[in-house]
Amino acid sequence: MGSERLPGKILRPLLDQPMLAWIIRRVAKSRLIDEIVLATTTDQRDDVVDDLARERGWALFRGSENDVLDRYYQAARQANADHVIRVTGDCPLIDPTVLDHVIAAYYSAAPRVDYASNALVRSYPHGLDVEVFSFAALERAWHEDQSNAWREHVTPYLYRHPELFRLLDVVNPTNYAHYRVTVDTPQDFELIRHVYEHFGHGDFAWQDVISLLEAHPEWLHINRDVQQKTLE
Repeated sequence: MGSERLPGKILRPLLDQPMLAWIIRRVAKSRLIDEIVLATTTDQRDDVVDDLARERGWALFRGSENDVLDRYYQAARQANADHVIRVTGDCPLIDPTVLDHVIAAYYSAAPRVDYASNALVRSYPHGLDVEVFSFAALERAWHEDQSNAWREHVTPYLYRHPELFRLLDVVNPTNYAHYRVTVDTPQDFELIRHVYEHFGHGDFAWQDVISLLEAHPEWLHINRDVQQKTLE
């Protein structure tokens, strides 16, 4: 709830549901994910997230607000996870077919990889980002990463140390990296609201969104000036 550029964004309403509920609903359509854990913070602002999770029956873990690597590690330990799929709370268009594609690539890689993502070399829109990594790799990062900035973003220690971890880029044949469908600002949310109101439900595919944006290029002007945060 403490998002800097758009406070409370995860509970902003899309149609008749908070944005977070759509994210979890779309992730739940994955065929390859065994369990979903909502990992929020112990800050009192996130008590409302706790309340919503209890109301909806979602598995919940509360941990550090700033050391998100620790939050992920402790959540994964609580869930007895062998592998972790990371989806962030600003991706209301996250797509189960993209999730399954990245997960399948991770599992089928030979030799076995430690980390796979479709955002290492970006070819999917911003907002469809998926990361898959082993618990062993997560635990090593938890022990060894000494950067507070990196720990806030969970995985930089993995993908910035290719000499330590085996990495896999999952690349789409067509490059859609110029599309931005993540939610970090009011302008981003306005674009996503247009998408949801057009379909009137949350069961559309990411390719449907691309077709919609190609049919309404003026919508892309809504958040065209938003700068994606970068990690030095």
